[in-house]
Order: sequence, then C-alpha cells, then structure tokens
Amino acid sequence: MAIRFFVEDIDFKVKNALKLKNWLKNIILSQNYTVGELNYIFCNDEYLYNINMEYLQHDTYTDIITFDNSEKDDQIAGDIFVSIDRIKENAQTFQKDFEHEFCRVLAHGLWHLLGYGDKTDEEAKIMRQKEEESIGLIVY
Repeated sequence: MAIRFFVEDIDFKVKNALKLKNWLKNIILSQNYTVGELNYIFCNDEYLYNINMEYLQHDTYTDIITFDNSEKDDQIAGDIFVSIDRIKENAQTFQKDFEHEFCRVLAHGLWHLLGYGDKTDEEAKIMRQKEEESIGLIVY
C-alpha cells in the first residue's frame, strides 16, 4: 500500500516528500507493522477545527487529528489531518524551525496509530520521547 500526502483549503507543498514517506515507512516497519493506506491531509486551522467539531465534538483548535482505519492487527492505516497554521504557530512558540515541528507532528499522528496515547502526563512524556527519537532518524 502507500503513504500519501494531500492538501485541503491551503496553499502548501511538502518538501522532500519521498524522503518523508520513506522515513515514516521505516518507523512503521521498525515497530513490526506494515503500511496500509495512510493519508496525511494538510489543511488550515478552520478546516481542522470543523473536523474536530463534527467528528469529535471538540470546540478547540488543534494541530492534528488521527483517524485509525486499520483492519489488520499488524498493518497501519488511517487518515491524519494536520493544520499547517498550528505547526507554524507551534514552531514559533517552541522556538523550533518549521521542518522540525512539521516532522514532530507527522510522527505524532503515526505514533497514535501505533498505539501510543497522550492523554495522561505519563503518556504525553512517552509520546514526546517517541517523537524526538523519530526526528533523530530523518536523513536529508
């Protein structure tokens, strides 16, 4: 199957798309999963806010929403919606460059599909570790 990048309601082009897709596949394979149909949809704040309200009934802005579509225990499939507006703002807030924050969020959604949560402080700590480990694996 494949990892695909889509854009909705925003002018955005993914840089190094093939390298990013290979990086994401390597993370998946390192966890003994295979790649099913994995779609990253890049959008603006309002687009993601509307998804958050419609499907999760959350009246908040967020940087990412992950929908797990996996049908096999050993295969990752899903739709991961990413707000480019939130990534830009988060990069400034955390004093990171855009690419770092962009990759952190891509990894974050993937780790959700791999079974990691972030609701408790302990889960969030582990999620941050997984994100940073993943970013360390990127080869440009």
